Amino acid sequence: MRSVILTSPFDAFAGSLDETLLWLCTIPSPIGEEDAICDAIQARLQKEDLPAPIRRYGNSLVVPLTRAPDGERRPRIALVGHLDTVRTENGPARVDGDRVYGAGAADMKSGLAVMIALAETARALLPCDVTLVFYAREEGPYDGNELGPVLEQDPELPHVDLAVCLEPSDNRLQLGCNGSLHATVTFEGRTAHSSRPWQGDNAIVKAAPLLAELGRLAPEDHVIDGHTYRAVISATQGRDGGRGRNVVPDSFSLNVNYRFPPDVSLDEAEAHLRALVAGPAHEHGWEGPEPRVEITDRSPAAPPNGNHPLITKLIAAGVKAVEPKQAWTDVARFAVRGIPAVNFGPGENAQAHQKNESTSLALIHEGFHIVKRWLLSLSNG
Repeated sequence: MRSVILTSPFDAFAGSLDETLLWLCTIPSPIGEEDAICDAIQARLQKEDLPAPIRRYGNSLVVPLTRAPDGERRPRIALVGHLDTVRTENGPARVDGDRVYGAGAADMKSGLAVMIALAETARALLPCDVTLVFYAREEGPYDGNELGPVLEQDPELPHVDLAVCLEPSDNRLQLGCNGSLHATVTFEGRTAHSSRPWQGDNAIVKAAPLLAELGRLAPEDHVIDGHTYRAVISATQGRDGGRGRNVVPDSFSLNVNYRFPPDVSLDEAEAHLRALVAGPAHEHGWEGPEPRVEITDRSPAAPPNGNHPLITKLIAAGVKAVEPKQAWTDVARFAVRGIPAVNFGPGENAQAHQKNESTSLALIHEGFHIVKRWLLSLSNG
């Protein structure tokens, strides 16, 4: 660990923020193993003079950071970050020059560090009602994500005016998000010895027309409030392709992932995907059953809300750019409840899920000051 030489109050703060991120990276928290980091953050923030007790749901925390005096209505903001990381190869957490290395350094312990620093250094200054949400199991299927149950059970979160998910975005404001649909498409055939393939029906070959159709598909642009979201469909996995290298396979499955824009509903996305799979089957008139489609993960999209007054103030606070979010994030969970939400975080987007993950400390400091400047600007609602 590097030594930090402190020469001014700002340097003291910067050192604190750096050490907080490093501290977070020293606590392993791969998806499904968030208990230790949840315990550590809860113990640390319980030392603050909070207006109400921290509420815990499984390995997720809701932290009431500031609250208005009785009868006063102020903007209600949720700052939201997930505790878990993907399982990748990383060395020990460390600082090297301007960079912090460690699992989750970019995605998204950098955002968690900003949230903790606000609680410990700026809480008394904030003229709005801020709630911090630390949640588990973001890096897995939609239904296993703990933010869903937290939103269902917590008495205050459904009433916030805006949620900011501090996903890594290089301090760029990313509006809305695409939805995501995963489906297992299974082709059924009939086994035969590979020396006599005419006696069977090759399930892998039956997948060829769909794979060719997916290869021909170009991204489809959808312009929403001046922002372009791209609809794309990809085959991402192939499995169960045979019983042996000399056997014509009777079963083959593809995972097909449809990333759809905010003007497409979940039901519309599913209908489109099913029609896409059925097209080659009808065209080629296969013997036997048509491919079976099982929807395995449904994640809705979220609208951009770029003209919301709280979001325009965030833009004015100095974000580096404003752009649509092509991937999926948990802003969609807020959107389905009618709560505007955006993505803005200091981590390096390109470092997310990388081996030997790292992020820039300069970005973390910049992101903290953008968020703080924005929250201070909300004194007039």
